[in-house]
Amino acid sequence: MSALAAPARRAHGWLIGTQSGLVGLALIIGAGAGLGAVVFRNLILAITNLVTGRNDFSDAGRVGSLHLPALGPWFLLLAPVVGGLVYGPLVNRFAPEARGHGVPEVMVAVARNGGRIPARVAAVKSLASALCIGTGGSVGREGPIVQIGSALGSSIGQWLRVPDHRLRLMVACGAAGGISATFNAPIAGVFFALEIILRAFSAEAFGVVVISSVTADVVARAIVGNDHIIELPAYSIGSAAEFPLYAALGLLAGVVGWGFARVLYLVEDLCDHVWHGPEWLRPAVGGILLGGVLLALPQMYGVGYPVLENGIAGKYAVGFLLVLMVGKMLATSLTIGIGGSGGVFAPSLFIGGMAGTAFGIAAQALFPGFDLSPGAFGLVGMAAVFAAASQAPIAAVLIVFELTGQYSVILPLMTAVALATGLSHLISRDTIYTLKLLRRGVDIDADSRADDLVRRLTVAHAMRTPPAAVPADTSLDDLAGRLGTARYAALPVHDREGRYRGVVTAAGLDPSGRDGETAAEIATMLPELEPTDSLHTALRTLADHENTGLPVRAEPNGPLLGWLDHRDVLTAYGRAGRPVSSRSL
Repeated sequence: MSALAAPARRAHGWLIGTQSGLVGLALIIGAGAGLGAVVFRNLILAITNLVTGRNDFSDAGRVGSLHLPALGPWFLLLAPVVGGLVYGPLVNRFAPEARGHGVPEVMVAVARNGGRIPARVAAVKSLASALCIGTGGSVGREGPIVQIGSALGSSIGQWLRVPDHRLRLMVACGAAGGISATFNAPIAGVFFALEIILRAFSAEAFGVVVISSVTADVVARAIVGNDHIIELPAYSIGSAAEFPLYAALGLLAGVVGWGFARVLYLVEDLCDHVWHGPEWLRPAVGGILLGGVLLALPQMYGVGYPVLENGIAGKYAVGFLLVLMVGKMLATSLTIGIGGSGGVFAPSLFIGGMAGTAFGIAAQALFPGFDLSPGAFGLVGMAAVFAAASQAPIAAVLIVFELTGQYSVILPLMTAVALATGLSHLISRDTIYTLKLLRRGVDIDADSRADDLVRRLTVAHAMRTPPAAVPADTSLDDLAGRLGTARYAALPVHDREGRYRGVVTAAGLDPSGRDGETAAEIATMLPELEPTDSLHTALRTLADHENTGLPVRAEPNGPLLGWLDHRDVLTAYGRAGRPVSSRSL
């Protein structure tokens, strides 16, 4: 056994403690996320086909299910109810965090819980979301696959007992792999994970997330082929004179994206206010309302990519495009509000595509000499509305570019996305993801700002003058009296030459000690801080010395420059102009 255990321990140490081991973990997570995305996609197709007789019902019109022709279009009223009766109890019993759009739960796991996500979330989320989308839920696939991939990465990391900072990277690897494999967008997957999940950029994070994203895409493409979820004709920009129109679209998209986030939670609040029954029954009862929306507007069934494709391709009139835009806002909000499980990324693309194409048609009528392509405005609108809702401009630009493969619109795309993100941020700093967490009392932006502040402030900003030193020959009685009035439960000890020789602490005073003991005989050495250490680093060391504080010296044999404890850190933090939070520290 010992002969086998030694190699196993070495392999475990290599995986969790080396850069090459982290690369190996990224490869494993990427492969798992790619396979998971394929399974999830096929699960959605299977359930949709089981219910409707088609792989995608959104562009079928107001017709009946091929499996239930006797019901006619009325099956649209019943499908969400039946789906809710299945996934409602499933989510409520096994994984309540699988309810909703998923990404905020991953964000808070990274920001607050060290990247820990229960393993059961992946299984419950995949089944619940597939049931919700397959039975008419007007939500997307990206939220579930992010949560599924992240739960996979977290589960592997927890099983291997990796440190928290690496566990967070493994969660991001799973999220990037899920996006990459779902949308055939490996670059966008990387920046989605960095910009939205980790909310930070570093060389280490970028490297491993890229490896995971590419691996997931390769695995998924090997199974399902090199397909795009949206197939559109090529668009081009006629002249630079069109750029002001794209800029105007960006500003409009900023308002639309912000409005979508507010409508989403307004409807959820309304559902919370009205519903007083058991949570497991809520999706089924609410499914009646969702079924009514589908009966009036069957294009809202499921994710709706065929409808989005038709809209951008110019197959709908302006009025109907606006109806589809408003209808998607309502249908997605209602699906989430009644307790459904699915993402908001695809709906934001849908809303942006409809709004952008309608804007393009109107601009074409107003400026016939420009030879405008309304579909190009639709593409730009997709990215701009998502950017406004998520305030993640890099991911927004890349996801639409990779989905469509149309480089010709990259300049107006970047212009509109920048303006949409800026306007949305001016209106509110909250995004469609963080707003959900704020409603629960969780402000990860505040935590992030607090963490950034304690990393920038140094010990020199917070330390106080060191306590008055006691001579090495000070008696125990004298020490007890001085410690009783000292700010810190510790006093530095100096020899006759004035050199620092350690610390006497209140805990080190033994009332039963021998007569004649002096400060030099009971002095101990405490860990030392340097003035240039960040408060973030200092807090870790202070954790084991809350009562005594710690001495500050610039060099091992140099004089004492100051003293620091938690109170001093809090004072410095307050002086920097931020509200103090115990959670932040």
